[in-house]
Amino acid sequence: MRKKLLRPGADELSYEIRGIVRKAEAIMKHGVKIQWENIGDPIMKHAEIPEWIKQIICELSFQNDTYSYCHSKGELATRKFLANRNNSLGGVQINEDDILFYNGLGDAIGKIYQYLLPSARIIGPSPAYSTHSSAEAAHANDSPITYNLDPSNHWYPDMEDLYLKVKYNPNIVGILIINPDNPTGMVYPIEILKKFVQIAREFDLFLISDEIYINVTYNGAKAWSLAQYIEDVPGIVMKGLSKEVPWPGSRCGWTKFLNRKKDPEFDKLCTTLENAKMIEVSSTKLPQLAVPRILSDPRYFDHIRNNNDKIGQRAKIIADILKKVKGIYFNETFGAFYNTIVFKENALKPGQKLHIENPEVRALVEEWVAGDQIAPDKRFVYYLLGAKGICVVPISSFCSDLHGFRITLLENDAEILVDTFSRLADALNEYLGN
Repeated sequence: MRKKLLRPGADELSYEIRGIVRKAEAIMKHGVKIQWENIGDPIMKHAEIPEWIKQIICELSFQNDTYSYCHSKGELATRKFLANRNNSLGGVQINEDDILFYNGLGDAIGKIYQYLLPSARIIGPSPAYSTHSSAEAAHANDSPITYNLDPSNHWYPDMEDLYLKVKYNPNIVGILIINPDNPTGMVYPIEILKKFVQIAREFDLFLISDEIYINVTYNGAKAWSLAQYIEDVPGIVMKGLSKEVPWPGSRCGWTKFLNRKKDPEFDKLCTTLENAKMIEVSSTKLPQLAVPRILSDPRYFDHIRNNNDKIGQRAKIIADILKKVKGIYFNETFGAFYNTIVFKENALKPGQKLHIENPEVRALVEEWVAGDQIAPDKRFVYYLLGAKGICVVPISSFCSDLHGFRITLLENDAEILVDTFSRLADALNEYLGN
């Protein structure tokens, strides 16, 4: 082309969660059966949607007005319903005008970063969820700015690391919190969440809280919503249907603006996001209509509790299997449906491999891992894929200097679950020479 087409930062738009699928598909062609542990889609792992939820959706599909546009900000009755739910928490109070609907949270994430000045940076956790870190880096034409989550301390954030990075980088205007966290499964204690607020207040920042998993907690954990602890600091909450219903195909997400009038610049950002939505006309209507009916149904609480109990049981089973493996940091999870396993320092060495019986698959994997440029955890992930047919995501792809991999807690079949993670433990022991 006569000019370059891409700006700096565009190469940060990567999504290894789906990228690893291409490697798995190449191996499948050689007859290897794949156990998919790469993506958080409960439906792919045969999660059952209750008939009463399906009935609500069916009834809405027969309403003629379901097929029209809705308000650009979102269906008014649904926004009123969600505002009331927020206000029932007893924290920051909002109204329907503080809520804005998107076609999934990926859409919301992209829009928020798109309209910030390139020099206005949002610092987020590392390991990072790829959609956030990639969008933030692309908007800034630079690498993401992150604060560290510590695998040796329950994956809690290193608050001193965060404080110093904020203090000495005046371009940082906001802090991202993912609670419960993806990819680690960590749930933030309220004491740590209040420290985020203190830092934001001291340096005049706003907070973004991705709460797509806020109702996915188990084994005694509680997740606090931003409205409950943010006090007078401006903030944005991100929420959606994909994980807890679960209805990932709905592509229905929304944001809540908290304390938008506390700061004129923050209020301008909120107004800009509203205006951008008007240009698009509206987001998908049917799932918006379903939100109040599903979430207010008296059966919904039991539905969520039962799902969470199942995830909690799987978390315990996986913990019993993997916590015995030497050479890794393993933290039991209490929220979302992921776990991130990290290799300890010096556990990974050049030349490590797993035995792959199929010569064609072995040749394919050895081609992928050839050279010095491949990250050490990717090397393990590719060997795991070839040797055991288990598809996980390398944690170095989550904007992290750590080396490890993310798994899901979604396998419904107990026999398959135990078999998969027993084979994973065997692979780890073989690879690490335990």
